[in-house]
Amino acid sequence: MRTFKAGEAIFAQNDPADSLYIIQKGQIRLYIPKGRGFVDLAILRAGEVIGEMGYFDEKANRRSCSAAALVTTEVIEISYNAFGKTMAGLNPWFKTIINTLADRLRKTNTKVKELESNSVGRSTDGGVGSYVFFHSTDIIKFLSTFYLILKTHAELKDNKMEIHMNKLKFYMFDIYNFSEVKYEEFMRICTDLSMVEVANDPDGLPKLIRVSNVDQFRQMLVFFNTQRMTEDAKKIKISKRCEILLGAILRQLAKAGLDKEKGQANISSILSDFKEQKVMISDEDIRDAVTCKLCEDILVGEGNQLTSVVNYSKLKKLYPSIRMMNAVKKVNDEKSGNN
Repeated sequence: MRTFKAGEAIFAQNDPADSLYIIQKGQIRLYIPKGRGFVDLAILRAGEVIGEMGYFDEKANRRSCSAAALVTTEVIEISYNAFGKTMAGLNPWFKTIINTLADRLRKTNTKVKELESNSVGRSTDGGVGSYVFFHSTDIIKFLSTFYLILKTHAELKDNKMEIHMNKLKFYMFDIYNFSEVKYEEFMRICTDLSMVEVANDPDGLPKLIRVSNVDQFRQMLVFFNTQRMTEDAKKIKISKRCEILLGAILRQLAKAGLDKEKGQANISSILSDFKEQKVMISDEDIRDAVTCKLCEDILVGEGNQLTSVVNYSKLKKLYPSIRMMNAVKKVNDEKSGNN
């Protein structure tokens, strides 16, 4: 039995293949490196096998893709020599059938590489851009479908809308034919942003999806659709550092009990807190928010105190969408190797 931590590589594409793995617990992602990034192929779970292609495909004897643990994962590693002894006792026709399937899978992998250009975006000058994992239409489809499923099938429990993951996946995969790899990545983003939480079902399995604010998914849908239809020069663009600063501004104004459309934020106090926490944020990082009219230019008052008038109601409404937008950008940058 071997245990891999989240993010730990199990093997890399073109590594010599000498064993296969049976997943006992956890999840493993299969992917193909592309430039400085990668293209995701599949996500495998407990009971599934990886690494068997190297045994059956005698023409290769090398890994056809890379594999890494998504979460802490336990696997049983079986050497090809040990597996070969088991295979030797089987009908030779069985191995012939498996080798035929392996050959077809290898040809499919080649075809996938040829079709990778379908996931390449366009640069602003119309030329060929970098690999894009999440297109804007992907996010719009996920948000709209997720919102509709929650509104029609989720149940209210403990002030949160709750739906079983099996039902959600039924609609996502069987009805709407979403990519499983993209679904898993989208749900990870939602969980990391605390927009979704996962709880145990009656069987003790982490398969209950809980959402405290369903309407924010509709608001994000409107935001992403508006962004898609807006020319680049007029799109809302907020840097990660600006996002962090805006989050602190929202917390400060909410703590003060602001109930007006606009309010004044004490930027000096926020920057002082960041300095104590050794977070590298400065007053210059508010520039994107000023450009998008979420805040006004910083004013220097008595004692060099920095303040800014904030469009509080607008910022509060858009902030979840800004966080989602930057999270999606981070995923795309990581997968294209641009981070």
